[in-house]
Amino acid sequence: MMTIESILTYVVWSPHPAVFSGFERLRWYSLLFALGFIISQQIMIYIYKKEGQDEKLVDKLTIYMVLATIIGARLGHVLFYEPEKYLSNPIDILKVWEGGLASHGAAIAILFALYLYARKIPTQTYLWVVDRIVIVVAMTGAMIRVGNLMNSEIGGKPTGTDSGFVFARDAEEILETLRIPVLSVDAYKPEDRNSELSGNGIVPVNFSIKIEKGGFSESDLRTALETDVKYVLTRFKSSQKYLSEDPESPLKMDLSEQGDHYLATVYTYGVARHPTQIYEALSYLIIFIILYAIWNRHKSNIPDGLLLGFFLVSVFGMRFIWEFLKENQVEFEEGLSLNMGQSLSIPLVIGGLVLMVLALKKGFKTEKH
Repeated sequence: MMTIESILTYVVWSPHPAVFSGFERLRWYSLLFALGFIISQQIMIYIYKKEGQDEKLVDKLTIYMVLATIIGARLGHVLFYEPEKYLSNPIDILKVWEGGLASHGAAIAILFALYLYARKIPTQTYLWVVDRIVIVVAMTGAMIRVGNLMNSEIGGKPTGTDSGFVFARDAEEILETLRIPVLSVDAYKPEDRNSELSGNGIVPVNFSIKIEKGGFSESDLRTALETDVKYVLTRFKSSQKYLSEDPESPLKMDLSEQGDHYLATVYTYGVARHPTQIYEALSYLIIFIILYAIWNRHKSNIPDGLLLGFFLVSVFGMRFIWEFLKENQVEFEEGLSLNMGQSLSIPLVIGGLVLMVLALKKGFKTEKH
């Protein structure tokens, strides 16, 4: 039975980023990214129908959106976060699969791409198109953040309490590459170690390592594990970031024979962090619901620029807030009072406020009979 105490305590988070085991190319991030565009297209078709627009134009609009999102997000990351790395090796800019997408770059590219789209459509103005597209952009943004969560990336700072997420996937992947024949690694929250919780955000984590017997004796295997696992938990950058294994103390571990394999249980600690991916996803989902509700009630009577303004203020306003709880993405941000994400959000929020004021001054359009 779920209690308040269990809800407020920590989670050991280590899902495999691939949707199906053994088929590594289909990843949760890619699937959610694609689903975001597919669902957005259907919502836009519905909007176009309701407002008397040619729904066939949505196919063209989708092409502009997909290209603008991918190209803009990639170039945004390159220019805003790691210009020296990529400009010295331009071919690496094309390696989108290695990660590195910036939502601010996507936002700028989308606004420009929609200008190119709208100028060719005589029945639509630029602001009319953007006011409708931001509805589905908010929803897609929520899905992309869930994809980040499934990738265990763009996480938050330590909570300083025993509530939060311990991101253990990186350590699992490294342990799977040990020189001994590892069959599987599973990180989990040990229910029998609650007495070790001290309220400081350093929480118990167990790693279960299934090992093929091979030619190892139990004593040789134990020695290899004590050396290699200790190294993984203390010397790798990701382990130092997400785990809290004392490098000076002996490794706490049990090793037992389980028929055709050995099972090692490693007792260590993790750092409880803010699941900022969830915070952002929920924020964007709520913004999507509000935007859709406003459109659904007023449709063509909405003053031009109102939804775009609300989108910019709410999405990038929330982004500014959540950045206080997120880990900085690149090293140069460490010495800044506001990181790059916050600095880029400020002009977008100001622009959104201006658009909202101008739109509300015009007032809602009157019904045409």
